[in-house]
Amino acid sequence: MKTDIDIQNHCHFSFDLWLTLIKSHPEFKTKRVELFSSFFNVDAPIEVVARTVKYYDDLCNTINEVTGGNIDTFEIYLMILGALNVDVKLLNKEKLNAFYEKSEELFLEYKPVVIFENIHDFFDEIKNQGKTINILSNTGFIKGKTMRKFLIHENLDQYIDFHIYSDEINCSKPNPLIFQEVKNNLKDQDIPLHQVLHIGDNPFADYKGATDFGFSAHLLKH
Repeated sequence: MKTDIDIQNHCHFSFDLWLTLIKSHPEFKTKRVELFSSFFNVDAPIEVVARTVKYYDDLCNTINEVTGGNIDTFEIYLMILGALNVDVKLLNKEKLNAFYEKSEELFLEYKPVVIFENIHDFFDEIKNQGKTINILSNTGFIKGKTMRKFLIHENLDQYIDFHIYSDEINCSKPNPLIFQEVKNNLKDQDIPLHQVLHIGDNPFADYKGATDFGFSAHLLKH
């Protein structure tokens, strides 16, 4: 896979996370639905909960891409709970926080699977040439702070010069503001835009978003 990513002609490498470097653990989403259902005492069959969670996950992801904004994780929870006839007026931020903490524990137990072959070797190769790397990821259910914990656990954080997550700056790819944030964080502000390569799997958010901004882009097809 990595052979068709051009290291020589680029000085900085921006990586998407989901379906670029990693994918969900095969059991994680099922476990999360079970946790969601029991934690909030949802009175609906588990398959209905699963379908509702997936519907709002996909919808919010699409809304973020279309508007360039970022729907908060807790707002996604409340939409799902509202659709499942849970009285959301009885909830508060503490309860939502408590659920997030439990879902983070679950996420780190059923960790994502790294799908990018020989990723440590590839990152080594980039860093050995004195070049830099960032993560640029839209988030939904899983916040940037949790992704950082995962990347530390996988010994990948050591390679990453900076992280940009949509929940932390309140905008999502393909919004040019999020690519501007990459530009703003470069150690060398004189790097021409085309020498920044963004690598991702989404033709709209990753490829078009990056190239419209002026970066180079590489679309990964798994």
